[in-house]
Amino acid sequence: MVSSSVSPSSRVPARPPPGNGASGYVRHMAKTEEFGEDIADFVRRVTELKSARSVPPDDLGTVLDAAIFELDHVAERLMPLYEQLAADGHLGGSVPDRDEQRLLRAIFQSLPLPVALVDRESVVRRMNAAATGFTGARAGYATGRPLTGFLLHADRVAFRSQTAAVARGDGDRSLTVHLQRAPHLPVRATLTALRPGAEPRTAVLVVLQPGTRPTGSRGVPLETFRAHAPAPDLGEATRHAARLDLSDAMTTALLTAPAGDRTAVLERAADVLHGRFADWVVADEGAAGQRRTTVLGPGDAPVGDVLAQDPAACPLVVEAARGGAFVLQVRPEDPESFGRDASGAPVLVRAQVTSLLCVPLKGRPDGPVEGVLTLFRSGARLAFSMAEAQAVDVMSRHIALAMTRDTGAAGRD
Repeated sequence: MVSSSVSPSSRVPARPPPGNGASGYVRHMAKTEEFGEDIADFVRRVTELKSARSVPPDDLGTVLDAAIFELDHVAERLMPLYEQLAADGHLGGSVPDRDEQRLLRAIFQSLPLPVALVDRESVVRRMNAAATGFTGARAGYATGRPLTGFLLHADRVAFRSQTAAVARGDGDRSLTVHLQRAPHLPVRATLTALRPGAEPRTAVLVVLQPGTRPTGSRGVPLETFRAHAPAPDLGEATRHAARLDLSDAMTTALLTAPAGDRTAVLERAADVLHGRFADWVVADEGAAGQRRTTVLGPGDAPVGDVLAQDPAACPLVVEAARGGAFVLQVRPEDPESFGRDASGAPVLVRAQVTSLLCVPLKGRPDGPVEGVLTLFRSGARLAFSMAEAQAVDVMSRHIALAMTRDTGAAGRD
């Protein structure tokens, strides 16, 4: 985890060595790439150091030594390299470079085909307007979330595997996938490696060709795909109406909850979600020193064992409280991600969880986390969808605002 520091004698000189033309440009680009990789490695090691804050007090000296090594690395290696690149004008780019970048971004957004830029984990970095309309994601929602969340579950593993292969440099790939919004129509996804600017990591450009025929013939236009896309069926219309009813019930419960009673607000929210929306509802109050206030489950479920669990022993809850982003998992791969209950069994295994939502309660984007709400579905019940996750994300903000409402404001209203 700890990288050896560089001695002062090996520091990069503050000025570049003599050289110009194509060879000088190549050297400078190589240094820029090296600087980016060093920064990325440093950020990863800092993340590891943060995760070591839970070590026993007797071992904190070792963690402190590791942190000092990392600071030395920044002072003796990264800072001189940054100064050199800044002096050469390769950080931030020249005005023509910035103009060209703006032009490329404009071209990317105006492409008629759905195009997305993802990392090796299939997480969306950019998505053009055609792709947002094609996948059904609202503008800005997909960024930072896996593109596989918009695909049928059967296609996700293959898409992630092919994306990782392209990012490793194994060559371009192409495969047929299906979107959740139009599961009966195949979509051809073409993946190619891309190195944006001086970034240290290879990205993957995904081009979606809608309505491609399985026989391998050329794809039909986007308008044809839209014309043949199936209209929402009765089941989808029913699920949409159910989400609206749930939102209405949640609003009513929060408006009638006693002001200033945070626990009562959480209990009322859990009552609304339990049964009609989720088989299990687990509510934890607070962010740093969390305490479990409510656990609702099936009639024969070991609710008491989950209620006695320490929220700090639930990695999903801790991460949601720390990062402030909700987590949607279908068929969770790690049975330990929600920790173990009082009997010592993994909660996800004992509750037979098939899908889960872990949502932080934040009233404002820059505000504190007031608590964490975790929802489980089990058995043959349909997994949580992206639309349902968005609905709960909206309700979580309302719950947080209700938790922070004081009695004085209620009296004035």
